[in-house]
Amino acid sequence: MKLILASTSPYRAQQLNRIGLEFETCDPKVDEDLFKQAGFTPETLAEVLALEKAKAVAQQNPQAVVIGGDQLVSFGNRILGKPGTEELAIEQLQSMQGQTHLLITAIAVLGPDFLETHINQTTLKMRELSKSAIERYVRFDQPLNCAGAYKLESQGITLFEEIQSTDHSAITGIPLIALTSLLMKAGISIP
Repeated sequence: MKLILASTSPYRAQQLNRIGLEFETCDPKVDEDLFKQAGFTPETLAEVLALEKAKAVAQQNPQAVVIGGDQLVSFGNRILGKPGTEELAIEQLQSMQGQTHLLITAIAVLGPDFLETHINQTTLKMRELSKSAIERYVRFDQPLNCAGAYKLESQGITLFEEIQSTDHSAITGIPLIALTSLLMKAGISIP
């Protein structure tokens, strides 16, 4: 059965390669802003976006199994998205320093006769950092297209003093433990 990752993220593709899956990638072209304005909780928003991405790709590939995913940061009563600019990245990181936030990662696996979702929550406590340390980090890692303005798979790991998760692979974009279970249920053989 054909497997498609509804994402253009190189990090998510690397994760699927890591567990030996043969798959294609496809840009889901979902307007996330429409859903962000709906007032969902962070967990529900991540799950809805993961599902919408899977559905968008499945419409053109009805016989495939499609993996959709979404990741966002919940800090206080706000959802932090991708900063887009160095200035916003620095601002986001400064606001989170010394505090705890949630990294919410959702996946949806959608096939001809299958649909399941999974949500992973990772709790992260950021170190107290000087503004110059944050600026150096942002210049080095350029985390402008990353939720929360950090790349844990790169130098961003140095920003944190504690990370708690039931599945550390979720940090990169896909909780591989849950994904493996869902794919097996959907009839995909995992090497």
